[in-house]
Amino acid sequence: QLQLAESGGGLVQLGGSLRLSCAASGRTFSRLDMGWFRQAPGKEREFVARISWIGNSTSYGDSAKGRFTISRDNAKNTLHLQMNSLKSEDTAVYYCAVQVRRPFSSTSGYDYWGQGTQVTVSS
Repeated sequence: QLQLAESGGGLVQLGGSLRLSCAASGRTFSRLDMGWFRQAPGKEREFVARISWIGNSTSYGDSAKGRFTISRDNAKNTLHLQMNSLKSEDTAVYYCAVQVRRPFSSTSGYDYWGQGTQVTVSS
């Protein structure tokens, strides 16, 4: 059974940066396409970014383009999300998940979700 654990969230000032991590255990991480989603209070879970298992293909949601970078370290079974130029609207719980089907931009394409990590951007 694959388990995912996010970390790295916290309180950050407007315009600041955070690096989220997602540690995988229990299954061969290196063969899994992975994604990040986020969910703000009262809103649906939103696609943030996705990376192929080998790391050579990435995709981003409109809110993340130009500011966020998804990456992975297969040797350490870890997924990352570098977030720069943070805005108040980036405040949300961020989740990592395993992509198992298309489309990669929808929650329906993913299984094995982590518990989430809270990111709060303050002004």
